[in-house]
Amino acid sequence: MGSNRGTPSTDAVRSLLTPSRLRSYVDATPDLRRALTLYEWNMRASAGVMELVGVVEVVTRNALDRELIAWVRKRHPNSTWFDQVSLDAQGRNDLVKARGRATRNGRRPEVHGRVVAELTFGFWRYLVESRYLTTLWIPVLHAAFPHGPHDLLTRQREVRARLQQLHFVRNRAAHHEPIHTRDLDRDHDYAVELLGWIHPAAAAWAQDVTSLRAVLGARPSA
Repeated sequence: MGSNRGTPSTDAVRSLLTPSRLRSYVDATPDLRRALTLYEWNMRASAGVMELVGVVEVVTRNALDRELIAWVRKRHPNSTWFDQVSLDAQGRNDLVKARGRATRNGRRPEVHGRVVAELTFGFWRYLVESRYLTTLWIPVLHAAFPHGPHDLLTRQREVRARLQQLHFVRNRAAHHEPIHTRDLDRDHDYAVELLGWIHPAAAAWAQDVTSLRAVLGARPSA
């Protein structure tokens, strides 16, 4: 049988999405059809954000993990940083949960990489916060960003600021929230710059394979 699908009714789509969800789009462009076009662009921008921040998350966590492994191994050759690094209550709780998920609550052996993969972006972001400035950043974690600002305090502030913003916009995108009013060009540049502070090849690769820049260039007019 052939398809009976035609052009969807604008009013029907508005009802399905709900007027409250469309409010920010209607505020930006009162014509409903254009508001839906902006909503559709917001979906593509969100996908682009998730893609780019996904690269940031993986490259950043691997860089931080690599430095922690080397740092702890010098002091405790037969231990893992999971057991040696001093974390606050939230960090310890996040680590316990990640180890539980990675081992299926003890039903399979613990594999380091599985635990790292189970730790959330928020966990890694908080590792570079000021609360860990003297215990982790100065002695070890600054080395994960060797191409960042020379001054270690400035480097910490700049890394922290970029991860905060990228974590926030990633969460907005993941929950299908409006991001069309954000400065997404800045978010894109923050992500690429942060990757470059870890390794220039990471920044070049992200710019080559991710889609956010192209999506931003195709934003519909109001």
